[in-house]
Amino acid sequence: MVWRMPAEGAAHERTWMAFPREGVTLGSTDAEREEGYAAWTAVAHAIAAFEHVTMVVDPSETARARRMLGEGVELVEAPLDEFWMRDVGPTFVVDDEDGRLGAVDWIFNGWGAPAWAEWQRSAALGRIVGELAGAEVVPSLLVNEGGGIHVDGEGTVLLTETVQLDPRRNPHADRARVEAELARTLGAERAIWLPRGLTRDYEDFGTNGHVDIVAAFAGPGRVLLHEQQDAAHPDHAVGRELRELLEGAVDARGRALEVVALPAPATLRDDDGFVDWSYVNHSLVDGGVVACGFGEPEADARARAILAEAYPGREVVTVDARPIFARGGGIHCITQQQPTPGR
Repeated sequence: MVWRMPAEGAAHERTWMAFPREGVTLGSTDAEREEGYAAWTAVAHAIAAFEHVTMVVDPSETARARRMLGEGVELVEAPLDEFWMRDVGPTFVVDDEDGRLGAVDWIFNGWGAPAWAEWQRSAALGRIVGELAGAEVVPSLLVNEGGGIHVDGEGTVLLTETVQLDPRRNPHADRARVEAELARTLGAERAIWLPRGLTRDYEDFGTNGHVDIVAAFAGPGRVLLHEQQDAAHPDHAVGRELRELLEGAVDARGRALEVVALPAPATLRDDDGFVDWSYVNHSLVDGGVVACGFGEPEADARARAILAEAYPGREVVTVDARPIFARGGGIHCITQQQPTPGR
């Protein structure tokens, strides 16, 4: 078997999501909880306009999920606590020898087992979702999340030193061990290590630097990079550092990388400090792109135009992602694509 993770723009069988359930992530008030349910529902409906969506639902939320999602989204029940499907679910791969579908079952420990996280139930979803998809489950001893990697489908993976090498995740790991496991599970021949992620992501409710909020392959040899244009925001300096590194990198095929800036919206702060609002955290679907929106018409339109150019022939739609970011992530973080077998 030769496992390979296809590029996210390859043909999909479906997108997987997980419906929110009550807990610290969803919010402590009725208004906060309703906002969270509505945000996840809006993303599911946007994706369902392009491709099949399967939503994993904790039994305690089945009635609400049926009422809010309607007939256009398939529901399956499984126990869960955290509901960021990119991270708690499997990473789907294909066997380059016979086209079979695989599902890499990473170890999930709640982004480093912080005291606030409720993750023990969702730690089983990699296996559960893989089996529901009819995939061969590929076990891994690496503590990892889908938001911590991004691939070009041709042997290159982007990742950050502060995630896979996080001593709260993998205390005995080094670059060589991580790269060997990503080669076995994803077919990664070259790893491009970024030194860090966005500033907000290092606070208590962050992931310690997920790559999928800062950089993403838009195609072979082409990377979309979050750009904070205001020097008053600490991510202005972060972006400059990452651009320099990426412009000096080559992919698995020996190509120099073209770096395409995806500017941040104008808002710099919310009630909790500097925001990490990023258009990089979009979801690719068959024939489309579901992009994060931040209530800024000019900035949202600019992002749609850049994404439309980056992904020719795809319709770009915007969903308000502010309620998702307020809970620790974006649209890419709550979705996981299942590639079409043999593609």
